[in-house]
Amino acid sequence: MIAGDGVGTEVIPEGIKVLSAVNPELDFHPFDWSCRYFEAHGEMWPDGSLSVLAEFDAIYLGAIGWPTVPDHLSLWGLLLPIRKTFEQYVNVRPVRLPPGVRSPLAGRGPDDIDMIFLRENTEGEYSGTGGRVHAGTDLELAVEVPVFTRHAIDRLARYGFGVAMERSRRLVSVTKSNASRYTYPLWDEVVADVGRDFSDVVVEKVLVDAMAARMVSNPGSIDVVIGSNLFADILTDLGAAIQGSMGLAASANLDPTRNHPSMFEPVHGSAPDIAGKQRANPIGAIWAGALMLRHLGDEEGARRVERAIDAVCESGAVVTGDLGGSASTPEVGDAIVAALG
Repeated sequence: MIAGDGVGTEVIPEGIKVLSAVNPELDFHPFDWSCRYFEAHGEMWPDGSLSVLAEFDAIYLGAIGWPTVPDHLSLWGLLLPIRKTFEQYVNVRPVRLPPGVRSPLAGRGPDDIDMIFLRENTEGEYSGTGGRVHAGTDLELAVEVPVFTRHAIDRLARYGFGVAMERSRRLVSVTKSNASRYTYPLWDEVVADVGRDFSDVVVEKVLVDAMAARMVSNPGSIDVVIGSNLFADILTDLGAAIQGSMGLAASANLDPTRNHPSMFEPVHGSAPDIAGKQRANPIGAIWAGALMLRHLGDEEGARRVERAIDAVCESGAVVTGDLGGSASTPEVGDAIVAALG
């Protein structure tokens, strides 16, 4: 368990409270790696930390990032090494409007907003390939090179087609091959190749800008979506907005081979503006915990948590300010525990 920074230290305890009520067999080991650790030690974590994490079944993460540490240092110092080293190549982000929560999209309800995004999580625009030359001069140049491999696209696409087979047998592949001459044409080709093995799935190729518009104008037409590291990252923040709040958004960083631990986290980040005030919505973290239970084989526990989240949202009596209420972070956690029955 890495609570991390800001509101991460407030929402993760509520997640543990709920998960422990559902499954007492869970055993959490806390680590204090964070931007605070960086300020004290000059690094996000000690040498050998990846080897320590490799011994666990899963990683439960709150948020990484704080204004006193440049984001590229905190991100590349902890979060991305975990995703890359442990081959967590599928980032799962459900975008679902819970009952009782108002979407900013007029006239849309839970039946209209229920989709799942599957993001390639190890390369693409976040591959880290590039550099800067002539630093500090008028000729300074920065180059960031997206890296797309057939292997990475293939394994994500196969995972996505598998999810589509379990749901509506409809899949949207997000691309930008009209403007990108190399990377996204390869993306399209590999998805089409994999699709031949899943003839029962209807595949749409949708440009990323058109996809953003469609999520707002016709969200009910979208079910399972696969996208690159950058595109799916951006679109799922839009998804969090249309599902009612960033505080509801959960994610799972999966190694489907289970050769390494997978990692589960809310999407909202450390939220410095409200950190320390116990105003953060813990539902994203609790929902991420449900995804963790499912990955660990406790399907019934995961469903119980998701039903309890829906019950609390539908009631509306104990919700945080982002959902129109005034409850504190611990009060929402307590309400979800009570809703478990």
